[in-house]
Formats: sequence, C-alpha cells, structure tokens
Amino acid sequence: MLEPTMSESLPPTGPASFNACRYLVDRQVELGHGDRTAVTGPGGTLTYAELAALVRRAAAGLRAAGVRPEERIVLFAADGPELLAALLAGMRIGAVPVPVSTMYNGDELGALLRDSRARTLLVSPQFAGAAADALPTAPEVTSVVLTGGAKPDVPPGVRPIGWDELLAGGEGHDTDPYDTWDESPAFWLYTSGTTGTPKAAMHRHASVRHVAETYAAHVLGITPEDRCFSVAKLFFAYGLGNAGFFPLSAGAATILDPARPTPDSVAERLREDRPTLFFAVPTFYAALLAADLPPETFDSVRLAVSAGEALPADLYRRFTERFGVELLDGIGSTEALHIFLSNRPGRVRPGTSGTPVPGYRVRVVDEHGADVPPGTPGDLLVRGPSLTTGYWCRTGVTRRAFDGEWLRTGDKYRVDDDGYYTCLGRSNDMIKAGGIWVSPAEVEQVLAEHPSVAEVVVVAVPDDNGLDKPVACVVPAPGAAVDPDALIALCRERLAAFKRPRHVLQVDAIPKTATGKLRRYAVRELARERLGAGSADAAPAAGEGIAAP
Repeated sequence: MLEPTMSESLPPTGPASFNACRYLVDRQVELGHGDRTAVTGPGGTLTYAELAALVRRAAAGLRAAGVRPEERIVLFAADGPELLAALLAGMRIGAVPVPVSTMYNGDELGALLRDSRARTLLVSPQFAGAAADALPTAPEVTSVVLTGGAKPDVPPGVRPIGWDELLAGGEGHDTDPYDTWDESPAFWLYTSGTTGTPKAAMHRHASVRHVAETYAAHVLGITPEDRCFSVAKLFFAYGLGNAGFFPLSAGAATILDPARPTPDSVAERLREDRPTLFFAVPTFYAALLAADLPPETFDSVRLAVSAGEALPADLYRRFTERFGVELLDGIGSTEALHIFLSNRPGRVRPGTSGTPVPGYRVRVVDEHGADVPPGTPGDLLVRGPSLTTGYWCRTGVTRRAFDGEWLRTGDKYRVDDDGYYTCLGRSNDMIKAGGIWVSPAEVEQVLAEHPSVAEVVVVAVPDDNGLDKPVACVVPAPGAAVDPDALIALCRERLAAFKRPRHVLQVDAIPKTATGKLRRYAVRELARERLGAGSADAAPAAGEGIAAP
C-alpha cells in the first residue's frame, strides 16, 4: 500500500481505527520488543516498554489537565525522552502536537501560539525565557508544562505544571489511545516554505505510517538493529522522521541529544552511541569536514543521509573519500513530511537528488503545467500518500500550492534520460541557508529599521562549498556609514540566529528596472562579484542554523 488513491481514505464500511502512537510504540511492545532500546543519548535511555509506560502516563496527564481531542499542544523543547513522549502522548489522546523551532525568540513563538490557538505549551528549561516573553502575547494559552523539574514563570491566569506533576496528575485516568483513523489530524509542522510567513502544514495519522513504509523501508532499509542519529532536531519534518518515526516504526533505537549540534558534539555522539544511520544537512557535512575529525569517526555508520538543500557533488566526494561512508542525497519538504526523491545505496549519482521514492510520483512541468522533456528545466511537482492536507487557516496559500493531488514544491529541476533529478534552485526568492528557509523580506524589514540604512536587499550567495548563505546589500542613509557588525548584531537580536546575513555590503544603489522594480538577480550578481566566488561564510559558526526543512 505505497500510494493509496483519494477514494481509499474512507472505506464504505467506515474508517478503520489507526493511531500513530499505537503504531510506533504499543505495536513494538506487542511484538515482543519491550526490552529493546527505544531511546538513548544524554537525556537518558528507555526501552520500548519504558517508553510505552511514560507515554501512557503523559497521555493520561494531558487528559487530566484538560487537553481535548484535536486541540493543539505547542512543544517548544529540546530533543530528549520528554519531548518525544509528549509528542507521542498528544497523538495518543487525539490531540494535535505542534513541535516548533527552539531557535525562535519570544516574538516569533508568540506569533505561532496565537496562530495555532494552542491552550497548552510545553517548554524545556533552557527555552523558558523565550516562552516567558511569548506568553503575554498569547492570551489563549491556559497551561504551561515545564520539563526538568521546575515550574515555569507564567502570567496570571496561566497554570504552571511541572513534568513530574503532569505525570502524577494522570494517575487513575484512561490511558487507551483515542479512536483516531487514517484521516484524523495527528500533528502540525510550521514552515515558511515559499511565502516567508510561517504557516502550519497539517498532517494525518496515516502519514506517519506512509513515510515509514516508503522512504524508511525502501531507501534506508531500516531494521530493528539500526541506531538513528539526526543532526536535524525533532521540530523539523526531516528530524522528526529521522529520529522519531523511522526508528520507532522498525523497533530500532533513536539517539537524542538536547544540545545544539557542533562537529565536536556530534563526533562525541558517534563515538559513544555508535549510530548506524546518520542524518544531516549539507552545511553540517561541510562543517564536519572543516573540523578535521579522524577518518574513523563514522566507523559505525552504514549510511549517511543529506537533505534540506542540494548537496554539491564536490562536497559529496570529499565526505565519502574522507570518512568512507556512503552518503545519500535527497529532497523532501515539510508538506510531504519527508524525502520523496533520493539516491539509493550503490546507485548514487553525485550532484543529483536521485530518483522518486517508491510510493511517490514526481513531474517536471513548464509554466502551463505540461511535462517537459528530459534535460529541460521546469517546476517540480510531487504526489504521494504523506502530503499535507493543507495549511491551517491559509486557504488561498493551500489552493496555490496544490494542483489537484499534486504539490508544487517551488523548486526548479531537470530530469535526465536515466530518471535522475537535478535541483536548479528555487522558483522564487526564498533562501535556504543551512537547510532552513530564510525570508529575505523578513531580514530586510529588520535591517531597514536601522537609521543608517536607506535601502536594503538580502540575497543568496554561495560559500566555498556551494551552499547558499544570506548576504545583505545596503544603500546607506544620507550622511551615514554602514557598520556591518552593528547590522548583523541587530539581526541576531531581532531574529533567530540562522536568519542573520553572513555579510553586509555597502552599495551605491540597488539595481532596478526602468519602472522601479527590484532586479534581485542583478543584486545577486553584484554581491557575488564583490565577495568573489564561494566566499559567503565558508566556515559557518558551529551549530548555528544547522537543521532541516
């Protein structure tokens, strides 16, 4: 059942029960895998039986705290057993967990809380400050759960609940899974995607099974003996599959690290926890090479995976030659939940995204929606069983993103005669830096508020590894001089760190058309000439902006 049709969603006899939490956790215990390791890492180790017990207690605690089916629970927490258990527990009771980026500041988190209409927020201690800043702007939040043994500082009218208190509060309450089915809402994932405005892609319970039985089974060949470690965190679709859905679906182990990843911290996990499947984005693979780690660092890894942005062929070759592990590049999206185009073990073609994952169909089309011949650039469309049902409260955006069952990815691609797909870039001006979408307009708006700035345009310039990084071109205000350090510091203060420009260039004028429209492509060329080929942040700050879509 790799690619069900639309008519298969509701059988004539009514929907059959299916709960993603039961599929991932209870099923493993029922299969006799209760003693196998489910979760390990700095946050602790749990067997499948122990994880199942923790999830049941958390689910009962959420019910006792008043969380209702189909109600959103925003998860603003570091990777670890508590975050994974909360996510599973939310799906278990029919609620809708919403893991969000821990790189957000209080203003950004507050906007997502308001948009999701969440009444419950779960936060880990290291992010309590941003949560405290967000809560006064999110009046619908009525309770905050804090992991780590302490109660959060919350505004009047908001109930603080410690993690242990939540677990204890569920004693005596029902722990059976809520009666969900394939089409029931399971979780949301926020994405800037192609519009620059965060929006929630809504996913069904069945989507969890679909990505496990397509990419994980047919590309990774995952087995109960595997140990999965993902540099991308659980709040990303990429990381959620890598470190959540895939290992649990197979009875394998996931390695969760709450810390922001650096080459040294990741090398430590590789040495201590011995993963067999490793997942990262191209920016981090470049950082690993720059860190000059020993060649045996990846001895335990049977497959490495790259996604989030196109992997340059040279970066692929340097990594595989140094560490001796096969590296599979692919493309996925938050809307598709995971990877739908991928290279295969033993059949890697460097510089390409590979071929369609079983269960998915892709097309390259022209501006009229007609398929183009091999070698011709066009827009990439994908169809498959794990696509989002749409964006929360974004009817217009949803309609523009879909053409019937086909999702417009916003990527320019070409396919060769052998069926391998090559990424040519984005169809619009969004920048993907470190595997994370950056909206030029958002960064430009912050920079434009500085008194020294008259005009500003943010564009993508490739670094030495061929990976795009944001660069700001600034026309100074009359009588002012541009201070790059001050402008970058302003972005760090106002925005998540990965959105900051890697360079600020002072220019005399912004290239425009005769009618005054911005010639963004000309600005890109200007920035590339000024910086020289491949000089936009060739050595990224360790751990900064390292994630996935």
